[in-house]
Amino acid sequence: MVNAVGEYVSRRIFLLTGNLNAGDAKGWLAQLRRGVGKKPGELPELWGIFLQTLPEELMGKGNEPSHAEWAIYTALTLFALHQQGHAESMHLPGKENALGCSAKRLVHTDEEEERVRAKLSLAAQSDDMEELAYRLKTLIRLFSADNVKLDYVDLAKDLFLFQKEKYTDGIRLKWGQDFYRNIKTNDNGKEEDNEEK
Repeated sequence: MVNAVGEYVSRRIFLLTGNLNAGDAKGWLAQLRRGVGKKPGELPELWGIFLQTLPEELMGKGNEPSHAEWAIYTALTLFALHQQGHAESMHLPGKENALGCSAKRLVHTDEEEERVRAKLSLAAQSDDMEELAYRLKTLIRLFSADNVKLDYVDLAKDLFLFQKEKYTDGIRLKWGQDFYRNIKTNDNGKEEDNEEK
């Protein structure tokens, strides 16, 4: 099911970024930004943007959003926040653009490392999705200001697994490992060859 979440987010982002100058795309992104930090379903005007074509197995069965709906909604609203003011997509697939790796690219001094690590750590310590979305919003604003891209498909998968108790600590560890991983990237956020010549 985690792969289905990732595939759905990938398709929705492609739809949102197919033509960033198109009126529909700009309108959808603006609507999604209003949903940051809110519960899936709380804003009816967002239903079509994140639920349209959602596979039945990912939809909730009762009055509460499913894990998949939470992951998809959170990833898409954060993407919309990140995308604001940028002419090219801020979603960039690749392990070097996972949450922890992207957070590390905000670091240019020892002081910044502690500040960014603390923000990532606070997000990782979240008890529920509402708190996690709120804490991630702070990091996403920093990514946007520093023109740092993020793999939103990977984030959506992480968010899905984070809600499952047996995977929560593993996702927390992944974020920490990625933050401290020595991945060198070029200006486009793509991994560079680290082999010594």
